[in-house]
Amino acid sequence: MPRLTRLTPDTAVGASRDLLTELVSRHGQLGDMVSTMAHSPAVLGGYLQLSRAMGRAKLNRATSERISIALQVLQGCKLCLDAHVNAARAMGVDEDEIERARTGTSADPAIGAIIALALQVYREPTSITDEQVIALREHGYSDRAIADVVGIVALNILTGAFNLLAGLTPESGTDA
Repeated sequence: MPRLTRLTPDTAVGASRDLLTELVSRHGQLGDMVSTMAHSPAVLGGYLQLSRAMGRAKLNRATSERISIALQVLQGCKLCLDAHVNAARAMGVDEDEIERARTGTSADPAIGAIIALALQVYREPTSITDEQVIALREHGYSDRAIADVVGIVALNILTGAFNLLAGLTPESGTDA
């Protein structure tokens, strides 16, 4: 059961009303997470800006979705996990790779290495080594792609933690 109520452009005030109105005009509807985030225009605005920025990440989307799956298994947000699994499927990631992502691995050593980095950024960023970064470069990742991992982790922490706080689950809503 949701802990926070959904807002609409009619029930929100100030900056949140403006943001929700813009989203409805562009997308036609609002997801439960966005509607609920509107209680804090700072959180909603920050989420929207980070989400748009990460849409320009150097990592390809299939890899980003696998990272997100691994992170959401740890974080425990079922709403986010389901959304990222569905997005990975839509990107053509096969079920074996989705299952591997759930365990923080991949059959592709390069993808496994970038997932491992993301999990370290999430769990213990002080444990990242120079050798890991060198190995990621040897797998073909640019410094930009490596840096983008921090943004992917941050976005997943924000959405997952918010959904958990708000009590949003696949059963309580429509999307992340």
